[in-house]
Amino acid sequence: MTFRFLTAGESHGQALGVILEGLPAGVPVSADVIAADLARRQRGHGRGARMTIEQDRATILSGVRHGRTLGSPILLEVANRDWANWTRVMQVERLSDEEAAELVALAAGGDKRARPVTRVRPGHADLAGAVKYDFDDVRDVLERASARETTMRVAAGAVCRAFLGELGIDVWSHTVAVGDVAADPQARPRSRAEAEASPLRCLDAAAETRMVAAIDEARSAGDTLGGVFEVVATGVPLGLGSHVQWDRRLDGALAQAIVSINAVKGVEFGLGFEQTRRRGSAVHDVITGRTDGRWNHGTNNAGGLTGGISNGEPLVVRGAVKPISTLARPLPSADLLTGLPVDVAHYERSDISVVPAAGVIGEAMVLLTLTRFMLEKTGGDSLAEVRDNLARFQARAAAATASVPGAEPEAGSGGDD
Repeated sequence: MTFRFLTAGESHGQALGVILEGLPAGVPVSADVIAADLARRQRGHGRGARMTIEQDRATILSGVRHGRTLGSPILLEVANRDWANWTRVMQVERLSDEEAAELVALAAGGDKRARPVTRVRPGHADLAGAVKYDFDDVRDVLERASARETTMRVAAGAVCRAFLGELGIDVWSHTVAVGDVAADPQARPRSRAEAEASPLRCLDAAAETRMVAAIDEARSAGDTLGGVFEVVATGVPLGLGSHVQWDRRLDGALAQAIVSINAVKGVEFGLGFEQTRRRGSAVHDVITGRTDGRWNHGTNNAGGLTGGISNGEPLVVRGAVKPISTLARPLPSADLLTGLPVDVAHYERSDISVVPAAGVIGEAMVLLTLTRFMLEKTGGDSLAEVRDNLARFQARAAAATASVPGAEPEAGSGGDD
């Protein structure tokens, strides 16, 4: 069984949902565990008013009994508290003549929610989505294109965190840049707990103070700011992924997972683009040998991934987050129906900066991806079986490899092209 997940729901719909299929039986899961990650997603200096309305908590509807997974599909639901203000606008059933007239009257009376959205926002999915699906109201796009959908990715990721935690894998993120303010990698870092409790979940306290000031300045200007988050996964065993096909590479799957997050426009592993500015001798991680059954590297410039396979070092992946598209002082744009220019694009309440939250979503996507690759590697219908299969593989990897008669003491080049 292949592990997979699907999310459903609109930003101002009645609820959001996610279904996970393929997780083994026996994983300890609770609503409280999921709630902890959902709360982390909602925090961070620069978040908007929606975060004061919603207090996300997932209801586990299936796949768990007495606190443990059953091996059957897991269904999670998070109610949208703001639905009470959008019931007519987001009504599922076809509008009657009276209900349609009610919306028209509400719009004429100044209720912005009731108005069709036609002024498309630069940088958002509005125009491309509306033209693709033949919509005349951009709300049909923006409700699903909203980052509110990532609530369910985080909920699903929390379930995967519980699974991977049983195998010794830990995943965490932190903010490394907001706008043009970057954390100093040489600075004395905060502890993980200190960073987690800080406004932007940044390890560099001095840089974080400047980041907060930059966000406040952008808020005053009616603007938004992007940045960079970093996700680190420790305890990832050597051997997840494969070099034999493009779609079996762990780095490729992780790159897709991170870039799938709303507003993420770039991804890098380890040193990332910095590697292009160095010679090979200053980039490649020297293999220092095997000790206590573990292969070791002198550095981790590759970010824990070589040849599309995890190499046993910590996995390090970063996502570049563009500034949020919805601006308090909107840019000029065009109208979807007339095609004519308009002075300002559509505006609804918006965040100023979401980098810390994007990091939590990044954690979820890494957790979901690692779960898939772990199960592909180990198989197993129960947590105990997965543990046993992983232990057997790790025991083989730790054992000395038998020498092959006639083998050269030093391998020759196989060629890189």
